[in-house]
Amino acid sequence: MRSPATPDAPDIELPEAEETGPVRQCAVTRTRKPKEQLIRFVVSPDRLVVPDLAARLPGRGIWLSAERDVIESAAKRGVFARAARGSVTLPPDLPALLKDALTRRIVDALGLTRRAGQAVSGFAKAREWIASGRAALVVEAADGSADERSRLLSGARHLPVVAVLDAAALGTVFGRDHVVHVAIAPGRLAERLIVDGERWMGLSGQRQPAPTGRSGGDGEQAGL
Repeated sequence: MRSPATPDAPDIELPEAEETGPVRQCAVTRTRKPKEQLIRFVVSPDRLVVPDLAARLPGRGIWLSAERDVIESAAKRGVFARAARGSVTLPPDLPALLKDALTRRIVDALGLTRRAGQAVSGFAKAREWIASGRAALVVEAADGSADERSRLLSGARHLPVVAVLDAAALGTVFGRDHVVHVAIAPGRLAERLIVDGERWMGLSGQRQPAPTGRSGGDGEQAGL
């Protein structure tokens, strides 16, 4: 989709992108937030808008809150073209593209935690890590049981939960038919999963995991 340099939408004053420090300003809402809550975009030499989820690509960044309505508003109001000071080409269905890219990042990070020995799967092992304080994050199947999740997190409801993949997709990462519960050790990979999980939820219009009532677990007893 081609975004003209002078769209018909009301004029807006874009903030200059700051590329240092922990805080960025959303080009749509003008809200200043930790950069982990936003998504950076750059414009390639051929004028294509490119998501920069790792915030490492060269060029002037365009920062947007990781929320579906904000991304859609930026496309409709010509924010990318104004920031780039000229016409740009937007990928079709940008929110869906971002969700797919974040899903791949989450799968990759989970695979790295498994290979590094920073993750355990299954109710019993995950519960052991949670109870002993070894878990910084819990990854749950999106189609997992709400009751089972509640039992798993008993006494540790402060732990962040990422529920993006279904049980079959989690199982693929961990070499099993399906996995519902995963505990992740503290570290950079856990931090990355938390950030990407929050951004994925924002692009889905959600802020809390919403299980659909899958009754099965990981083939283990779902008790404490």
